[in-house]
Amino acid sequence: MTERSWTPADTLLYALGVGAGQADPADELRFTTENSTGHRHAVLPTFATLLAADPPHLGDPATVRHAGETLTLHRPLTPAGRARTTATVTAVHDQSSGALLHHRSEIHDADGSPLATVERTMFVIGAGGFGGRRAPVSDWRRPARPPDHTAHHPIRLDQALLYRLNGDRNPLHSDPVVAARAGLPGPVLHGLCTYGFAARTLLHTVAEGDPDRVRRVSARFSAPLFPGDTLTVLVWHRPAGALFQAVDGRGRPVLDRGVLDLR
Repeated sequence: MTERSWTPADTLLYALGVGAGQADPADELRFTTENSTGHRHAVLPTFATLLAADPPHLGDPATVRHAGETLTLHRPLTPAGRARTTATVTAVHDQSSGALLHHRSEIHDADGSPLATVERTMFVIGAGGFGGRRAPVSDWRRPARPPDHTAHHPIRLDQALLYRLNGDRNPLHSDPVVAARAGLPGPVLHGLCTYGFAARTLLHTVAEGDPDRVRRVSARFSAPLFPGDTLTVLVWHRPAGALFQAVDGRGRPVLDRGVLDLR
């Protein structure tokens, strides 16, 4: 079990780390300030991903990729609080070229009430071929109709440097030497930062800007996004939520199989 407390400064920093206020600083003041007139301080739902326990050490950071994230919120987050997290490795699948590890964090607040569940998958390059089963594939399909919402987010060149202050100091997101060892042209944006940008889009286009309505956000991380690129989030409404994808400036999916469920 791990314990973590957070303060309003932590939730404000997280909001800035996933782009809140970049398009218009006055537009998201309740997430980026705690004392603006008429804007009660609120917390972005995906801040709960920071409360998850770290997966076990999986080796060289250059060989490990965050492959997917499912956040389920059992109750709204507060600007400050304390959480206790219990984590379990729930499965390891053999994908031939690597191993896919599934990790679940059950997060409770200080009085023991369920706060959130984070289900995380990590892909370890070169660790496959051990004779295990492949991971099942969900039946998610991109709708044939045009998206109901399309949002474009230019990603700042220093976005990964800002996001890493939330606690993920993996050098793959900051060190050109580590990125080159991983066969990448430069440091990549954290998958959870991309996920946070997409979730903000869903919050404003589907949940009417109300973070208390967000119950579940799930996505597969299908390709890296680089600072300086543009992230485009595509949203299709469905009963009680939405499906979504996010693509980079070349139209390549970086988040896939996205699902939002509302309360």
